[in-house]
Amino acid sequence: MPCRKVRRLPVVWALACSLLAAAGAGAQPDPGQQQAWRFYGSDAASSKYVPLSQINADNVNNLEVAWVWDTPDNAIFAQDDRASAGEYKATPIMIDGVLYVSTSLGQVAAIDAATGEQRWVFDTGSWQRGRHPNFNNNHRGVSWWDDGGDGRILMAANDGLLWSLNARTGQPDTSFGDNGVVDLKQGLGRETRIGLYGAISPPMIINDVIVVGSSISDGPLFQDQLPPGHVRGFDAGTGEQRWIFHTIPQAGEPGSETWENQAWRTAGATNVWTTMSADPDTGYVYLPTSTPNNDWYGGHRLGDNQHAESLVALDSATGELMWHFQVVRHGLWDYDLPAAPNLVDITVDGRDIKAVAQVTKQGFVFVLDRLSGEPVWPIEDRPVPQSRVPGERTSPTQPFPTRPAPFEPQGISDATLIDFTPALRAQAVDLIADVDYGPLYTPPSERGVIIFPGYSGGATWTGAAVDPQTGMMYIPSFSVPRFVRLRKPAPGESDFGYIRDRNFSIDGPQGLPLIKPPYARITAIDLNTGEHRWMVPHGEGIRQRIIDLGIEDPGPVGSFGRHGPLLTRSLLFVAQLDGSRPVLRSYEKMTGEVLSELDLPLPPMGTPMSYMVDGKQYIVMAVGAGPVTRLMAVSLPLD
Repeated sequence: MPCRKVRRLPVVWALACSLLAAAGAGAQPDPGQQQAWRFYGSDAASSKYVPLSQINADNVNNLEVAWVWDTPDNAIFAQDDRASAGEYKATPIMIDGVLYVSTSLGQVAAIDAATGEQRWVFDTGSWQRGRHPNFNNNHRGVSWWDDGGDGRILMAANDGLLWSLNARTGQPDTSFGDNGVVDLKQGLGRETRIGLYGAISPPMIINDVIVVGSSISDGPLFQDQLPPGHVRGFDAGTGEQRWIFHTIPQAGEPGSETWENQAWRTAGATNVWTTMSADPDTGYVYLPTSTPNNDWYGGHRLGDNQHAESLVALDSATGELMWHFQVVRHGLWDYDLPAAPNLVDITVDGRDIKAVAQVTKQGFVFVLDRLSGEPVWPIEDRPVPQSRVPGERTSPTQPFPTRPAPFEPQGISDATLIDFTPALRAQAVDLIADVDYGPLYTPPSERGVIIFPGYSGGATWTGAAVDPQTGMMYIPSFSVPRFVRLRKPAPGESDFGYIRDRNFSIDGPQGLPLIKPPYARITAIDLNTGEHRWMVPHGEGIRQRIIDLGIEDPGPVGSFGRHGPLLTRSLLFVAQLDGSRPVLRSYEKMTGEVLSELDLPLPPMGTPMSYMVDGKQYIVMAVGAGPVTRLMAVSLPLD
């Protein structure tokens, strides 16, 4: 399955790329040497970068399938009607020539990185004890701990159990917890159960400490049903809990006063469901936290709700709070921080800064000093629309970065509403005449509100990639409005003052989106200056449907979906289901020019990763969804 080159670069850029590729090739590991991918995001900094360029602009159009691994879930799907799963979202890690990966149903496997041959499988059985708290069964990956011997694979499963497995044998480490397992549902200070509490993301392991977050249900309709999303550190060798950090501050702790009327007693969630980043030099671990319950009404939790929707830096050895920055105060939009922040060293106005850059669903990049939490560029508190819902009290202001500029359009206005033709625009205006809309942070209401970007993003759990050599950040994102209307619950239905009306939605005119394209994009931002370098639509999207309506060809308009970036020394890769076409694209890093497209056999759902083993570079990604899920490796053909 060769890769198809879709267009040529301008001569000047082609020459530059060739020179870069040649320089990169000179820096390649010697034949037989390996380049590992040790963390979900390549490294603890979540760069999603690997310093390889064996695959480069000159040969990327020659990529072909090297091997395919069918997950052991597929056999379960075929044999047991109770087994079901969503998208296969995992990204493997690679250490010493072996890939380690989780599956949607909670199995863990070791795979030969050169051949795709399966070495062992361990089944946690999580799917048999209950499905993921919010979605169908899905999982994103595992973590590695170097114990000085065989190594350990750490897996936090959908049912809230944390496993430690011997990396050579795949068997539980009997010296860890209770015969290899720790029940994360215990020790939170509040009872919880499977179905309300679990885990989908790999834990962060730093300096022999396992830092674990959680996935918590968005569904419960009573205030005291949900557990808090406190984050904990466990000893990597024994599984003993070393510390707990209260993401919802408890009695007497700093920040508890921002949960008025002692709301901290019953408030739930405020968890870290996505991945984390860490700095091994300082020992800091960086937590992107989520929204408290419920997501849309906060009359029962008045105040700013400190640590919710925040970037929180902890000392990983003790759990001590080093600093925090709240991205959204008293959140009502489900704007939880969706991805691990990127750690990168940058130079701003001649000053070297150890930075942390956090992408958000609402289309911002918050760039902070990762040692102090101070903004690299000013962040302004700006007035935002206020709620008229009884019992609610919104924050009068929200933080807006002055640099970089947003990478997504924000709010519904003349600047964002569809305008292919005057007639389509008039129809769109008519469709939204009876609901609320306006700038970013227009709050939910009883009439209903259009939230844009929606609670899916903007940026999503796939996050951004950063080149540590240049300080360039690459952000795949997509533009999807969401619609929320509040209603009073029926007697006995809920003890919240208001809940979301699930029967409310608005479509765009003639089956088109309500907003202008592009509907998905990739944006490159220079973090040394805060300037956008380029933005390109990601995929063809509904381009042909627009043309079929008699509208002038708009060019590529982008295709909805969550698609993660892989960055190498020479290229940017992003996989995508573009309409009905699964494809892996490579992009020129300096311009966003599409260099190649590789058709895939199944939709790509996991973020790609890359490594070198035995002198050969591979790119691997998870493809498919239940009942067919696979890992697929591509590489250059043999000479």
